[in-house]
Amino acid sequence: MPKTIRLMKKKRTIKLTCERARAFPIEKALAKLGHFPTRSTEKEAWFLSPFRPETQASFKVSKKLNRWYDHGAGKGGNVIDLICQINKSSVRVALRFLEQGQTSFFFQQQPPVGTQKDTGLKILHARPIQHYGLLNYLFERKISISTASTICREVHYLHKGRRYFAIGLKNDSGGWELRNKYYKNSSSPKDITHIKNGNGKLIVTEGMFDLLSILEGTKESNSEYDFLVLNSTAFVSKAIEIMKGYLQIDLYLDNDPNGRRTTQNLLAHSNNCLDKSSLYEGYKDMNEWLVFKYKNGFGQEAQDVFLLPQKRSCFAPDGRKVKKK
Repeated sequence: MPKTIRLMKKKRTIKLTCERARAFPIEKALAKLGHFPTRSTEKEAWFLSPFRPETQASFKVSKKLNRWYDHGAGKGGNVIDLICQINKSSVRVALRFLEQGQTSFFFQQQPPVGTQKDTGLKILHARPIQHYGLLNYLFERKISISTASTICREVHYLHKGRRYFAIGLKNDSGGWELRNKYYKNSSSPKDITHIKNGNGKLIVTEGMFDLLSILEGTKESNSEYDFLVLNSTAFVSKAIEIMKGYLQIDLYLDNDPNGRRTTQNLLAHSNNCLDKSSLYEGYKDMNEWLVFKYKNGFGQEAQDVFLLPQKRSCFAPDGRKVKKK
């Protein structure tokens, strides 16, 4: 093949690669480099500049345009420009960096929990939640740091030689349920999380964010309940044994086939169970319902109807107010 034709094909390939790379979200590229927003909205995110030390964020990312602008330096560009400048690399090296996808993200996409017999995770340490990335993740899911801190920690761990961090909920066997914006995982051993407050009433959820959503909306009533997070519906037999010691059990399980089957199973084993899933009918789970309410201006009303049967029908699934029967 003539050298001229080879060069033309090479340039065309690089051009196509650049076009695809420019679509790579700048927020994810920054996360890959260890930079996370100090504040974020649906339209934009603000970061401390990756180019110099600063205490007030002056680095803006437009989520809609997928472009960045550093107000302190008076310059901006696309994701390729950003990688080249941060890493002081060529376009070719920047493309190779982006082509690695999420394989080296601190928030890494990993195989589903159910497919892992041994996660191979090594917990390094747990501390109070303070990382910007995790605080922003909680904000997106409408959970306050004060609520999350009551039952969760910021967990740092090793997986296949790389360091990661996530919001963690410890289970009864010492393992951790791990969640952040990009994945969910767990460390061994896997188990339920039973939070005992010495009460006769119990709330049962599938996951940590279901419980956090309830705690967020019912701060005044939290002292009346113990809490049980299944962490997996495979632990339903353990839940049944624990439920025997309670006079009232409120079930807040997912509105999907597996969640409904688990709810029916628990209802069949105890007359003290109450199915609360009608509260968030039309939504997958408690947190999806809570996020929808806040985004549509029903934040306080969402709190008012938690755990109050007489107000459970204040809102239709689409968020409209309806008359109580």
